[in-house]
Amino acid sequence: MAKRVAVVLAGCGVFDGSEIHEASAVLVHLSREGAQAEVYAPNIPQMHVVDHVKGQPTQEQRNVLVESARIARGNVKDLATLDVKGLDALIIPGGFGVAKNLSTWATQGKNCSISKEVEGALRAFHAARKPIGLCCISPVLAAKMFPGCEVTVGHDTECEQWPYAKTAEAMKELGCRHVNSKVTEVHVDTRNRLVTTSAFMCNAPIHDVHDGIGKMVREVLRLA
Repeated sequence: MAKRVAVVLAGCGVFDGSEIHEASAVLVHLSREGAQAEVYAPNIPQMHVVDHVKGQPTQEQRNVLVESARIARGNVKDLATLDVKGLDALIIPGGFGVAKNLSTWATQGKNCSISKEVEGALRAFHAARKPIGLCCISPVLAAKMFPGCEVTVGHDTECEQWPYAKTAEAMKELGCRHVNSKVTEVHVDTRNRLVTTSAFMCNAPIHDVHDGIGKMVREVLRLA
């Protein structure tokens, strides 16, 4: 039988939701591997809406579930209805929505809180020993929730190629082990059944991001 994988989105658009290329790559690679993706999102307001041309917040208000439906071609479920029993794995793509809508990492860093539905889903998969795939900024969720876990968001030294490297330092302060890696590589924490890759935490060509996410998906399915 095809593996059933929950994909949790955070809206639609890199600056206030899920990173669209990352979400699409996850869905493409799951399809290629013969897995069945089931897309979920929390039915909550976005923290704010960003004009993606100007890079500035607007006065508009949007809903995370409604926006996520754009990526899922309408086939999206309320995260509150997720039942881990019928699913084999969980994947959360990146994008600032993870740090703004799924958690408060964008404003509070390591002192952040995680949305009730997201925390519930992560704890349920972790307790059931079912694999969790996290890319880009999403590994901060594991760092916050699972002390001592091993993750990667790329590199821990900031430079032009790795502009968000300070994220790794904040994660270390939470007690997790950060493993430096290339954008095309993944890190597997076998004890916690976590698979992470840096994706657009790196200023890399889009095909390299796509390839790294493909490795993440394959490792998640191998563990499922």
